[in-house]
Amino acid sequence: MTAATENTGSADRRATADRALRLKALYEAPEITRVVNVWDAVSARVVASLPQTTAIATAGHSIAASFGYEDGGMPLELALAGARTVAEAVDLPVTADLDDGYDDPAETIRRAIGFGVVGANVEDRLRPLHESVARVSAIIGAAEAEGVPFQLNARTDAFVLGSDRPLEERIEDAVTRGRAYLDAGAALVFVPAVLNREVTERLVEGIGWGKISVIGLPGALRASEYQELGVARISYGPLPQRAALLALRDLATDLYGDGAVPADLPALN
Repeated sequence: MTAATENTGSADRRATADRALRLKALYEAPEITRVVNVWDAVSARVVASLPQTTAIATAGHSIAASFGYEDGGMPLELALAGARTVAEAVDLPVTADLDDGYDDPAETIRRAIGFGVVGANVEDRLRPLHESVARVSAIIGAAEAEGVPFQLNARTDAFVLGSDRPLEERIEDAVTRGRAYLDAGAALVFVPAVLNREVTERLVEGIGWGKISVIGLPGALRASEYQELGVARISYGPLPQRAALLALRDLATDLYGDGAVPADLPALN
């Protein structure tokens, strides 16, 4: 390795660390961090062009769908390639959806950091608690070895995969797992579900103010309401892609009809 190459690598790593600190500051701010999920370079650039955008989040479900895979069934190399495409398209902190971290979550995160990703969602899939905590610890250890204050949004599937259990049991499990993940170094705890006010209050009380991440879904609270309850981050998963595809379907329907291109179709720079 030449001195110039080494210096370039060091500069890239410092830039990555700086973006990680920017994401950390967003998560720790009083205002809820809103991330509109993207799935490729052009969707990332469109969202990044908005003045309100402070960070970019990938949607693993949407990247998988783009290549014909079911959510959670995308190969590791494709997941990393999708995250890299987004990270290289924008100059903002990028947090990636990396499913469950795959076979070696530490190596997955190390590789993601290598192309500028500074945060990630990683699912527990309701593995035994000690296994899930060990995977979180491995991720944080790998990031520390790379010199990057990586912002792990540790996802618990206590609601998603435990929907057949009583609500009390799901809340208790989410709190237990969430506390353990924070203790292991995670920045936030992601509890995906349609969370009403009462359940959100109990999760925040159990896990911590400013330590919860939620998803915006039909029937969920508004972002401002979650902010009032102490939620740190809200994302929207595959919904942005679904909205884009619905717009495409509607346009195609019109074009198959009278065939006229809408006069108000906007241009994207």
